[in-house]
Amino acid sequence: MNDNDAERQQYHELCAYSLTHRDPAFLHQHVVDAFAAQRADERTKPITLTFALVGLYLHVEKNQTGKQVQRVHMLLAAHRKNWPRFDLPVARGDVTVSDVMRAPAGPDRDALIDKWCASVWAAYRASHDQVAELIQTELA
Repeated sequence: MNDNDAERQQYHELCAYSLTHRDPAFLHQHVVDAFAAQRADERTKPITLTFALVGLYLHVEKNQTGKQVQRVHMLLAAHRKNWPRFDLPVARGDVTVSDVMRAPAGPDRDALIDKWCASVWAAYRASHDQVAELIQTELA
């Protein structure tokens, strides 16, 4: 098993954890967004990275829940069909899915998911204005 396979396995384990989480805020959305933005490459569909960055922006900057992020994703999908491209930073944050999975399940892991989101969002600092403008333009 190579590093990418091991990371993807950890991501699937984290998804199982977040999908069965009892918190109605829907923590799973933040897991999906952080992983998608952190692992994006030139083959990633523009909608995937756009939704991931929108989700991270709303969670980190606007303190929105996964449920709230999902609603915004649905509104964006209803309004727009052409998605912007974002520059991919070389470094994608100091926290990884592996770090999150090393934390014990419960409040410690949940807090690390938030830290992961903040770390990935910070790595995309060059795209912050573009993401905020997209939301403002599409949902105003």
